[in-house]
Amino acid sequence: MKTISRRGFLAAGAAAMSVAHMPRVALAQGRASLALSAARRTLDIDGRAATVLGLAGPDGQGLILDPGELFRVDLTNELDVSTIVHWHGQIPPNAQDGVPDLPMPLLEPGETRSYDFEPRPGTHWMHSHVPVQEMQLLAAPLIVRSPEDLTADRQEVVLFLHDFSFKSPEEVLAEIAGDESGAHGTGHDASRNGASMPGMDHDAMNSMPMDGMMNMEMDLNDYDWDAYLANDRTLSDPEVVQVERGGRVRLRVINAAAATVFWIDSGMVQARLVAVDGHDVQPISGNRFGLAMGQRLDLEIDLPDGGGAWPILALREGARERTGLILATPGAGIRRIDAVAETVAPAFDTDLAQESRLVALGALPDRPVDRRQTLMLGGSMEPYAWTINGATWGDHRPVVARGGERVVLSFHNMSMMGHPMHLHGHVFQVVGLNGRRVAGALRDTVHVPPMSMVEVALDAGEAARWMLHCHHMPHLSTGMMTEFAVSASA
Repeated sequence: MKTISRRGFLAAGAAAMSVAHMPRVALAQGRASLALSAARRTLDIDGRAATVLGLAGPDGQGLILDPGELFRVDLTNELDVSTIVHWHGQIPPNAQDGVPDLPMPLLEPGETRSYDFEPRPGTHWMHSHVPVQEMQLLAAPLIVRSPEDLTADRQEVVLFLHDFSFKSPEEVLAEIAGDESGAHGTGHDASRNGASMPGMDHDAMNSMPMDGMMNMEMDLNDYDWDAYLANDRTLSDPEVVQVERGGRVRLRVINAAAATVFWIDSGMVQARLVAVDGHDVQPISGNRFGLAMGQRLDLEIDLPDGGGAWPILALREGARERTGLILATPGAGIRRIDAVAETVAPAFDTDLAQESRLVALGALPDRPVDRRQTLMLGGSMEPYAWTINGATWGDHRPVVARGGERVVLSFHNMSMMGHPMHLHGHVFQVVGLNGRRVAGALRDTVHVPPMSMVEVALDAGEAARWMLHCHHMPHLSTGMMTEFAVSASA
């Protein structure tokens, strides 16, 4: 994965600032479209060749845009199947959002489609909106730099996370959903290790059944994947990123996994969480932060003055598997890291403790709420079915709003799995956690733990049909999706 050195930033500083201050029209006229291809590629995963999909830009997997640069991209489908790409975290015109037939059809093999919109800065990503293709790694980083990124005295590193199976996505989904014994395939009882629910705010969740709830267990994972990847590699051959002694690193972490929540553990070096989903937050110090599928974290890490090697590990929640990369100064010794830890990582944010600590910088402006809507998240492992307001896609009732309205959406998770809920075409602010008012982070994907309630506020945008769905791919594949239907303002 491409990194940008501190010296490279500084050397480019003057030129970068001149670019950043160019009028957008002039900049757009001076830049040709970037070529992006959906294509097959081969990875070496623990010594075994694996054919996967990917999104190849001019400099490898993914795209990095400079300040003021338009998202002007020609996407070519080099696959032998139809596909379409969603620009996760961006707010393009609805016609360019990248959802099958809403409103544009899939790209046929050999077809090229052009995109042109003003991107939002931050750590984002792009992926197929066909669940089985995203499970085949048809995804890549989408980084949009700010002027400060180009002048800051720091190195940038991207950590792109995936879960992977040598089996086809169709086989994986069949194993998860089709075994009535509850084992979900060989060895998958172990992956569904339960965790007891913590204490809860029962007043806030007054619609929740009470009897025996404290003895219920969460289903943290519903599949044991063959490998967990960091920048397409496992810990048997991790990426080693060369860093400077005493340098500062901005680590852009993207959870592109189909069905795995990760903890990011910086080990012996302290980190500062400075952004989530591409939006700045008041910095929080620590060495372990979690993120669900579809979410992103930006961490700043100040390295010691002496030489050394510092693993940055991604720990699978509720399990011992892990992946990651290594930051190392020139000549530092690199020790082997086992892909299986000695201890089990905890469940992620079941009490919303991490989310409650996040405070947005540049929050939504205060204004009256025009519309409130509740979304009940339901489902079970047996039968394997997941719903929004009791319905799956095709039988759903749209969540409606008028353009410009301030809308509050209340996600009530009545199931025993967490759901990372992603809304297309909008940025929202977390404003309520289990009935407690907060001035939380700006996001596009929020994790709603089992038997919990999360409220988000947003201003309804372009009059169009925008997808609202769980970013757990097996849940999405069973229809856990609805639409946020915005009509023209009065």
